[in-house]
Amino acid sequence: MTASPTETTRPRLLLLDGHSLAYRAFFALPVDNFSTTTGQHTNAVYGFTSMLINVLRDEVPTHVGVAFDKSRQTFRLEEYPDYKAKRNKTPDEFKSQLPLIQEVLDALHIGHLEMDGYEADDIIATLTTQAVAAGYEVLILTGDRDSLQLVSETSTVLYPMRGVSELARMTPEAVEAKYAVPPYRYPEIAALVGEDSDNLPGIPGVGPKTAAKWINQYDGLDNVITHADQITGKAGENLRAHLGDVIRNRHLNRLVVDLPLPVGPDDLVRQPWDRQEVHTLFDGLEFRVLRDRLFESLESEEEIDDSGFEMAGSVLAAGEVAAWLAEHATAEAGTRTGVSVGGTWGAGTGDVASVALAAQDGTAAWIDTTGLSPEDDTALAGWFADAATAKVLHDAKGPMLALAARGWPLAGLVSDTALAAYLCRPDQRSYELADLTLRYLKRELKGASADDGQGQLAFDDLEGDTAAADTAMLHARAVLDLAEAIDVELEERGGTQLLADVELPLVDLLTTMEQTGIAVDVDLLEALQAGFDTEVRAAAQAAYSAIGREVNLGSPKQLQVVLFDELNLPKTKRTKTGYTTDADALQSLALKSPHPFLESLLRHRDQIRLRQTIEGLLKTVAEDGRIHTTFNQTIAATGRLSSTDPNLQNIPIRTADGRRIREGFVVGRSPDGAPYESLMTADYSQIEMRIMAHLSEDALLIEAFRSGHDFHSITAARVFDVAAEDVSVEMRAKIKAMNYGLAYGLSAYGLSQQLGIEPGEARGLMDEYFQTFGGIRDYLGGIVEEARRSGFTETIWGRRRYLPDLTSDNRQRREMAERMALNAPIQGSAADLIKIAMLHVQEALTEAGLASRMLLQVHDELVFEVAPGERDTLEALVRDQMGGAADLAVPLDVSVGTGHSWHEAAH
Repeated sequence: MTASPTETTRPRLLLLDGHSLAYRAFFALPVDNFSTTTGQHTNAVYGFTSMLINVLRDEVPTHVGVAFDKSRQTFRLEEYPDYKAKRNKTPDEFKSQLPLIQEVLDALHIGHLEMDGYEADDIIATLTTQAVAAGYEVLILTGDRDSLQLVSETSTVLYPMRGVSELARMTPEAVEAKYAVPPYRYPEIAALVGEDSDNLPGIPGVGPKTAAKWINQYDGLDNVITHADQITGKAGENLRAHLGDVIRNRHLNRLVVDLPLPVGPDDLVRQPWDRQEVHTLFDGLEFRVLRDRLFESLESEEEIDDSGFEMAGSVLAAGEVAAWLAEHATAEAGTRTGVSVGGTWGAGTGDVASVALAAQDGTAAWIDTTGLSPEDDTALAGWFADAATAKVLHDAKGPMLALAARGWPLAGLVSDTALAAYLCRPDQRSYELADLTLRYLKRELKGASADDGQGQLAFDDLEGDTAAADTAMLHARAVLDLAEAIDVELEERGGTQLLADVELPLVDLLTTMEQTGIAVDVDLLEALQAGFDTEVRAAAQAAYSAIGREVNLGSPKQLQVVLFDELNLPKTKRTKTGYTTDADALQSLALKSPHPFLESLLRHRDQIRLRQTIEGLLKTVAEDGRIHTTFNQTIAATGRLSSTDPNLQNIPIRTADGRRIREGFVVGRSPDGAPYESLMTADYSQIEMRIMAHLSEDALLIEAFRSGHDFHSITAARVFDVAAEDVSVEMRAKIKAMNYGLAYGLSAYGLSQQLGIEPGEARGLMDEYFQTFGGIRDYLGGIVEEARRSGFTETIWGRRRYLPDLTSDNRQRREMAERMALNAPIQGSAADLIKIAMLHVQEALTEAGLASRMLLQVHDELVFEVAPGERDTLEALVRDQMGGAADLAVPLDVSVGTGHSWHEAAH
């Protein structure tokens, strides 16, 4: 932004040209870098919203409205058929974003208008004329210079200079300084010079300086036309030859100022906006950073409870902990204590610096753990370990790691507000405490001292007034109140049992798994890294040899030249920067049009990726020689666990080179140095299709699983009507792709791409499949319609996923939601099943007193470290517990393998 607005007591109306600004945003931000997981492009929405936030913050308007073009069919086009004829066809990626921009405006309660036969400029001109007459100050944000004719002492154009971030303040002085004429005469210059963007040709050889000179010399365009025969030289000749164009241009660029609009300036007063509405929309758009900017920059006018969290807070001195716990944090039925842990955690460990507790009797305490007496330490450790004292934390696993490292294992966790909010709204992008407090409690969560006058905290007897203590106790109280509020919604959404029986017990298990980690052979990984580095260089040299010169294999522009200009390979999908060279496109291209350069390029990329994977792993090896990943329960909307720092679920296994990385994960030793015997892996076979069989109740599919024979061959035999022994490799591959694809909402086009066949053949294959397995057809058809009616899908165990886009007018978003509705119950049920199996296995391990331990969960696979002499017992236990984790219509088949390394333990 440039200069700040002047202070005024007059109403200030901000008008935005929606189409103009959205189009600028679309081309300012790379379309390929802004899209949701559903495939919806969002660069125009992001840029427009970012600009909107900035201008609302900086200009502080009292009234605001946005004008849009209804269509290209306007009175100007009727009068001049070539009007704007040079403009390219509007990109589909842009058109799909305009409804989203209007959804953003609706969420912010900002009015927007459009009118048949007219442009956004005309709407803005009409509103500006009305507002100026009514004594308003008017600000017009637009990238269309035609609006400069509206500039006056009380109306200013804010013109984007670069991208969507820098605005020029076009006052009367600024317009005259730039164009040498007053604002109302800017259209006269445009009439003489022409407007390329509108396809309005000007006078050849006449530029803005000459046009301004004539207008000033003859006192306006009308007089220039009247005295055209007096203007000498070639410019004069051209003027006389193109007078018709000039007159037409001036007629078309004159903005309409008297449209019969349904609203006037007074109707555009800024309205309160609903945070929850914004949260829901921004979750869908995946605008995490932009939402934070919105909430930081603009105050919602919705009702926020300014009373804060009232409680009597105490900073406990040495020797006071036991007494406070006994008085305020007992195991009485129905009482819970909010807990906030200050410290650090990660990589399987942590450190506790302080603890804040908020009791239901309205008291709170803050404890500096660095100055505890032995009696305090014992009291606090006992309280944390007491399962009878109900505790509530936010995102509990990290604090539990820190507490465990201190020697204070946590029991009695009855709610985790992050997990509870996730179960309520699994597609939400943020589960931060401050965010949830605003959503559910309508309270600002800020650190505040007891006497700062902000009303955030009201402590009766705070001792040792410190900002850290205030903030920590505030957070503890917020967690306690938040848990109560979310409990209501969780019950309404059927997630109470899932939280209590699955997600909360899993927090404790995952904490233990992160503490344990998995051993790695650093020497082997370093050797693999060196080998992949050699392969990277070899693949690069092979690529250079294939074309006879060196190029930058990481440069899309240089690759486009080689692939499509020099080698004349078939063009891939066109993007703003040329034809795409992304991995999927080049893999597909290599199948259709193989070439040595392309083969070496793909090999080069694969080896770089493998090398980078090992580099990431080596950086995370802890002092104990083990990698301690972090498991996340609130990332995937389907309920699947994810792994970060490092991501051990993303280690490549589809290629022989990728599988070699798993050789570096090996059996290790216990903390006391005792060696373990081996690693063991156990996973479910074809779990998605087994769940599909259970949910669809398809008799033939159930029979195929119960037969005990190769499932894909049996289903292929059914579809192709041949004996099982006559199923070819190609038949089996096609049906295998179909079997797995259906669980992910596979389309006929997707199947054709996967199998390398024509879409028509893929559609025929799907028709044959559904004709054979009618139960699957009926199930898949019914699940979308049921979700459309109820608004959500549900797993076998009641995990819901809400899909509002099932009723969207946007076809792309609706179809993506339909695919989600197809796969969410299946993938979500598989996610629930493996979690339940983990809990059952861990419980059985404990009851049996085994020293073997669970290390990892990777989708449908569990990895164990086997203690000496426990292999057979562990295998029997794992098979029994995983196989009996659910009572489905088909058996749960569990595959088990053992070996020195993760790779050797594959089965």
